[in-house]
Amino acid sequence: MKKTNPKNETPFNPTPKPLLIVLSGPSGAGKDAVLNRMKTVGHPAKFITTATTRTQRANEEDNVAYHFVSEKDFQKMLQNKELLEYANVYGNWYGVPREPVRKALEAGQDAIVKVDVQGAATLKKILPEAVFIFLASPTTEELETRLRERQTESELDCDLRLKTAAEEMKQLHLFDYIVFNERNEIERAASAIEAIITAEKCRRTPREISL
Repeated sequence: MKKTNPKNETPFNPTPKPLLIVLSGPSGAGKDAVLNRMKTVGHPAKFITTATTRTQRANEEDNVAYHFVSEKDFQKMLQNKELLEYANVYGNWYGVPREPVRKALEAGQDAIVKVDVQGAATLKKILPEAVFIFLASPTTEELETRLRERQTESELDCDLRLKTAAEEMKQLHLFDYIVFNERNEIERAASAIEAIITAEKCRRTPREISL
C-alpha cells in the first residue's frame, strides 16, 4: 500500500527559496572587494547596485560598485518610493533600489545588497527574514591601516570612519553571521559568504522574503 503524507505535513520541496543577503560592515572592511571576488568566480546571485550621491572616485565605474546619481535624481527616487532603504552616510545619500531586488526574488534568484550598518538596521525592521552578514576587519589597527592606505579620505574623514566603526561593532546583535576579512584573504572571505548561503539553502524551515 502506498504511503501518503499526512494532511498537516508539508511535502519536501527540493527547490530552495531565493534569499535576500544583506552584507554590511564598517568602511574599510572590504565589502566591495569581497563582492567583486564573488562576481569574478561567477556566483549566481543578483548583485544589487546601490544608488549614491557621493562623488565618483577616479578608480570607480558607474553601475558597478555604485550607481552615481545627482541629489535631485535621488530625491525623485525617494518621492517615487523606488528605494528599499536609504540613509545619509558621511554627508552623502545611499539607497537600495527596490525593483531589481523584487525582480530577482520573483525569478527565484538570490539577491545580495551592500549597505552600511544604519541601512542594515532599517532592513532588519522591514525584512527580518533576510540573511544579515557583518564583514569585519580582524583588528581595529588593520582597519585603520586599510583606510589610510586607500587614500580616498582625508585624515579627518579617516578618524570619523574609525570612530563610526567602533559604534557599528556594537550593532552585531542585528546580524546572523560575522565574517572576518583577513588581509590578502579575499577569496577566503568570499568563500565563507558562499558557505553561509549554501547552509541557508539547507534550512529545515526556509526563510520567506516578501516585498
